Amino acid sequence: MTSPTFVEVAELADVPPETPVRVEVDGTPICLVNVDGTIHAVHDVCTHAMQSLADGWVDHDRLECPRHGAVFSVITGEVLTPPASAPLPTFGVTVKDGRILVDPTPNRPHPLYDN
Repeated sequence: MTSPTFVEVAELADVPPETPVRVEVDGTPICLVNVDGTIHAVHDVCTHAMQSLADGWVDHDRLECPRHGAVFSVITGEVLTPPASAPLPTFGVTVKDGRILVDPTPNRPHPLYDN
């Protein structure tokens, strides 16, 4: 198995707590969320409707879609409330010298987004 290739996407200071931040890696939109100083990365497109989740709201580790109110865990990508029924892909994250790096390979495919 090969080790992941991480890509620098932002500075740690650019992702304040409970504020979703959209970045893009190789054409894939990714939403970064700071939960208690740990950065998490999920696909930025809601699995219910093609809506950017970076336009939504964060409550600790919960990310709410601004269109229909589906809520996802930013840690696991799992759906916490409908109308979404499919989980979000998540991405590996590491922070080095104040820079956020993301592994561009998701843990699962996105059911609506064509990469």
